[in-house]
Amino acid sequence: MRAVRGLTAAAVASRRLAGALLVSLLAFLLALAAPAAHAGAQKEEDLADSVRGALAAAIADDRPLRPVFASGGERLAYLKWLGEMSARLASRIPEPQVRVELIEVAYYEAKRAGLEPALVLGLIQVESNFRKYAISSAGARGLMQVMPFWVRTIGDSDARKLFHLQSNLRYGCTILRYYLDREQGDLYLALGRYNGSRGRAEYPNAVLAAWKRWQYSEATVTVAGDPEIAPSRPRAPVAEPPARNPFSSQRVAANPS
Repeated sequence: MRAVRGLTAAAVASRRLAGALLVSLLAFLLALAAPAAHAGAQKEEDLADSVRGALAAAIADDRPLRPVFASGGERLAYLKWLGEMSARLASRIPEPQVRVELIEVAYYEAKRAGLEPALVLGLIQVESNFRKYAISSAGARGLMQVMPFWVRTIGDSDARKLFHLQSNLRYGCTILRYYLDREQGDLYLALGRYNGSRGRAEYPNAVLAAWKRWQYSEATVTVAGDPEIAPSRPRAPVAEPPARNPFSSQRVAANPS
């Protein structure tokens, strides 16, 4: 009787082990089937104390995540833009609430950094295909594929935040703005630096092509140019003046409510 019970216990243990192995195998196969995050990565480099301090301050900025519009027409344009972007993103993110939150945060962080929201959405498409928990072969993380060393250099050393929606986009937009300033507004070179492939055409061309997908001419709250006549080495989108940028520090100060 004891021998039978022993065999039964052994059989149960064997089945459990086989089940665990099957689950692990399925997870591995799913990982292989999923589209890989872009393999490029920002390169760690020494920063001057003043630059590090400015970037850290930008990351820590706690202004409220809320746009201030100059008119009802500007707000309506934003809502129309939001609805259009949500429709375009529906095939990648089926859940409406998750989708809208991502678009709203992308708009906020892009405007805050003086970038065009369509550019940021295009970069996210190329970097992670809108996968919040994407990890590249180089170790870059999240939607905008930020390297963990940035959290140590200009953040609080908590790399887990790179899987948080706003934190990831805050880092990504701040880093891209820094590279744009460093390259004196040359978007082509800045994108190459963001990807760790400065001087090569593949990555900038991919982002510029994706950028066109997310442009929306009716939204006056963006500053999109005509994608058909964009130069091969485009300059950075010009930051909007306070009268147009809902996240300008001047307008936030003037509209404390």
